[in-house]
Amino acid sequence: MKGTKGRRRFIDYPRQGRQGPRRWLPSWRQWLSVVALGVGGLAGLFAVVYAKIDIPGENTLAGQEATVYYWADGSQMVSVGAVNRQNVTLDKVPDSVENSVIAAENATFYSDAGVSLQGIGRALVNMVSGEETQGGSTITQQYVKNTYLSQDQTVTRKVKEFIISLKVSNQKSKQEILRGYLNTSWFGRNSYGIQAAAHTYYGIDAKDLNPSQGALLAALLKGSEQYDPGLSEANHRRAEARWKWILDRQVTTGKMTGQERAKYRTFPEPRGISKPTSQAGQTGYLVDVANKFIKSGTGLTDKDLARGGYRIHTTFDKKRTHRLEKAVRDVRRETVDPRLRAADNYVEVGAASVRPKDGAIVALYGGADATRHFSNNADTTAVPAGSAFKPFVLAAALQRPDGEPADTAEQAAKKTGFADLGGALMTAQNPPFVQAGQRIGLERIRDLAVATGLRKESMARLEQTFPLGTSAPSAIRMASAYTTFANGGLHADPYAVSEMTHDGRSVSGFHRPEPVQVLDAGVAQQVSSVLEGVGWRTLGTPDGAPFQQPVAAGRTEAGDRMKSAWFIGSPSAAGPDLGAVPGTGPGDGVRPEPAPDPGAGSEPTTAVTMFRNKPGAPELLPMQGVGGSGTGLGTSIPPKIWQAYQQGS
Repeated sequence: MKGTKGRRRFIDYPRQGRQGPRRWLPSWRQWLSVVALGVGGLAGLFAVVYAKIDIPGENTLAGQEATVYYWADGSQMVSVGAVNRQNVTLDKVPDSVENSVIAAENATFYSDAGVSLQGIGRALVNMVSGEETQGGSTITQQYVKNTYLSQDQTVTRKVKEFIISLKVSNQKSKQEILRGYLNTSWFGRNSYGIQAAAHTYYGIDAKDLNPSQGALLAALLKGSEQYDPGLSEANHRRAEARWKWILDRQVTTGKMTGQERAKYRTFPEPRGISKPTSQAGQTGYLVDVANKFIKSGTGLTDKDLARGGYRIHTTFDKKRTHRLEKAVRDVRRETVDPRLRAADNYVEVGAASVRPKDGAIVALYGGADATRHFSNNADTTAVPAGSAFKPFVLAAALQRPDGEPADTAEQAAKKTGFADLGGALMTAQNPPFVQAGQRIGLERIRDLAVATGLRKESMARLEQTFPLGTSAPSAIRMASAYTTFANGGLHADPYAVSEMTHDGRSVSGFHRPEPVQVLDAGVAQQVSSVLEGVGWRTLGTPDGAPFQQPVAAGRTEAGDRMKSAWFIGSPSAAGPDLGAVPGTGPGDGVRPEPAPDPGAGSEPTTAVTMFRNKPGAPELLPMQGVGGSGTGLGTSIPPKIWQAYQQGS
């Protein structure tokens, strides 16, 4: 019987005639065969997938359901209506605008196959690794995403985007794709499409846009939340830089001459941001705060929210919000009159009420009318806190670094080498707080303030005057931080939305963690006790007070020489304790609260701030003379607003 030694095998593996490891190493022919089979398999799979995925029907953005916001009691606050979109043909879009968009988003648009393998690969890698997806898609891919697919960032959606983009590129002309892209793209300010954007930003039709204006609108395609120049100074810097780059890019790509480019040296400032009439009064400010909370918790963007279909249940109390608005309006009418005093011009008020037990924002006042004054005064971080910041210095002095509190304020004072800070707080003295900063350490004071709820980014530079309140937290954050004293050292981050659904399905991201013990309960009570006297001193004494309810509160003193006035207070649910603190800084507002029992956290802490802000001016205006000579630089006005709010019905 003949052997098989010389017979060739169909697959020579393990390899004959080889010894040791070489027997198991494939030959180059085998490697080539495997690669060829893999490529062939992938090609076959791609062919099957390509055949199975059809171009779906277009998503009709204009037909999307409105988003509805609800008050805390379940009643409807406002319905944000249909998508702002108006289709136009390319003959209604100047060539310069088309060139700006192509230069900014996809310079090879007219020559590519409609897809970017590099962009798709990067997006898939980022999604698998859990990182945020990046740009890099072609105009065709973006058009497909806008027109045929959801905005979900999933591998399946990216694969569909790739296949459909290839099919669309084969079946539609570049002009059709560009027209569709320009009509479906998000430009911010609730505007979809170039026509709506032209009206929103410049009050003109798309056909009347000049190359400079078109370049700015093209810049917004990168993300209006970062490039809308009306949102912040940082946005303005980014927008101007990208606007310049887009114009220069057109010169590089041959779409604009250097001589033409030289005509556009002045940034084309768009119109101011406006709110729809349905968001007049306080409604626009409430929606603004709710949306900020949603975006921070869920990762949704303004673009996502603008697509509609959401049901948003807020924490805002309708009666309290209306009562707060009425209090501000009534006190302003009685005390502030621009016709009598020049100093009463440009006076702004912001206020917020936060519930200590869970951090719910139950009311806020953002300005006279959201349709006329867009900036939300309740959430601004441009107003220095002044003496309202001093209770955090006192708390840092009482709280030992290891978490163990000193026995008494007097003992803490002796150990740190400065006079009784409580007395200094009552008598509006600054030097003891400057000394406390030197002894305790400014970092320690800052960290405690941040732990109680102030944002680190609102903290001022750690300089000698830091303990005097040079930081600029918002009214929402000041009210939230002060709840820590009212709540026995427990702090719950502020929130504005309790529940949210989209097309009937719950949206995740609204789980509320339990309050955290950030300050020793004894320290919180000691700080509250120090503040009590200021409450009576500010609003009236127990035997002759115009306001008889116990209160923990704080205010700005007339001796403060900075540019704001604060009052932060909370009705006490624990007997005749009262709290307040005088101020010696920018704005002052200190509010004490008796350390209540854990169940006494239903009465909200309310922060009221007042300042002067002329639109376009780089800094706040001085407070001297506001309300007349008897108001102490206007410092008596915020307490009056707070008192009117508490006594209102």
